[in-house]
Amino acid sequence: MAAPESDSECLFSLDPYHVSEELGFILPDPLEELPPYYQPWMDIALHVPELVHSHKLRLHINEMPLLSIQFLQKHSELRLAHLALSVMTMGYVWQEGENDTVEKLPHNLAVPYWEVSQRLGLPPILTHADAVLANWKKKDPDGPFDMENLELLVSLPGGDSVRGFFMVTLLVELAAVPALRNIPTVINGVRCGDTEAVATALEEISQSMQDMTDALKLMHDYVDPSVFYGIMRIYLSGWKDNTSMPKGLVYEGVQEEPIEYSGGSAAQSSLLHCFDELLGIKHEETSGEFLTRMRNYMPPAHKQLIQDISLQPSLKGFVQQQASERLNQAFQRCVKKLLALRSYHIKVVSRYITVPAARARQLRNQSRESEQEMISRAPTALEERGTGGSGIMSFLKTVRNQTKDTLLPETGKQK
Repeated sequence: MAAPESDSECLFSLDPYHVSEELGFILPDPLEELPPYYQPWMDIALHVPELVHSHKLRLHINEMPLLSIQFLQKHSELRLAHLALSVMTMGYVWQEGENDTVEKLPHNLAVPYWEVSQRLGLPPILTHADAVLANWKKKDPDGPFDMENLELLVSLPGGDSVRGFFMVTLLVELAAVPALRNIPTVINGVRCGDTEAVATALEEISQSMQDMTDALKLMHDYVDPSVFYGIMRIYLSGWKDNTSMPKGLVYEGVQEEPIEYSGGSAAQSSLLHCFDELLGIKHEETSGEFLTRMRNYMPPAHKQLIQDISLQPSLKGFVQQQASERLNQAFQRCVKKLLALRSYHIKVVSRYITVPAARARQLRNQSRESEQEMISRAPTALEERGTGGSGIMSFLKTVRNQTKDTLLPETGKQK
């Protein structure tokens, strides 16, 4: 039976959530320049790596004029301003490493940063939405969206590995776009009982998840583990669950008490949250609390999308009610591809965090630096934690295992 005509007005759609048909959660065509009034910000933001290296970033920021945000009108202007102020903040806090942090962010940076953050609904710290989703441009505007044709707008210390880390992560986001586009098809298919439409959409989603894993594999080609662990990580770290800044950070001119924010994390990407809610994957206790908290580091529209997906009729329940082997297999394949993606992510974390951390401890115990100097001087506070503040490996393995729990009971026909 055809659905009543009035139901068509209630079809689930991505349109209200600022999700691009071509780019998903990625910000389309990010601005490269702010209005001329804000040139003092961009003059510093574009040179953060060099200024950190010369130990002059804090000096330049302290001398920076206090600017009003009243001339930032467009969403794209606010996003570039947030990105620029974010990299300045990370460089300012961590310029001298973990042993000489600051207790206050100066008012000429803190006040506009806070105000821009309030306008966007983002926290005043570098997030995935800044460093990845809004931090790209094409060298050739008409060229392909690939590693050779992509460049960062602003960077952090770490050279080519910084570009590699953010650009590969961007390509993982891009690979997920077909999956995002099919989420409404799944939801609407479940609502009206269209088994074939749901199965087809799930097959598209599982292929997209495979493409995400393949994109993530590029990390090995573009990011040096020693550089990531020894140089980059600290600039992605926040002032929550970090022993280097146990009190948090005072945003001068905003409030007198220090505030704690988590650093950048893959958990701030809206992708896996959407997939978890669609597939009915439940994350309990500590892992669930951390993932829920990470949603506060996403653009509000993307956070709302995750919430609204969670309110839809149960896909897993629908699959179990239907006598469709194709639908059953398509659902299983989706969960298994998501499981494989999370398992591969654990391997990446091991290569870039766990193994270098063990090597750093060994070198420090042996008082050896030499060619491994950057590893041996890496921040000790982060050895067992992710930049978002989680106990990284135990967290990732728990999330992976909770994904596995969503698999349907195997039958004799399934493999």
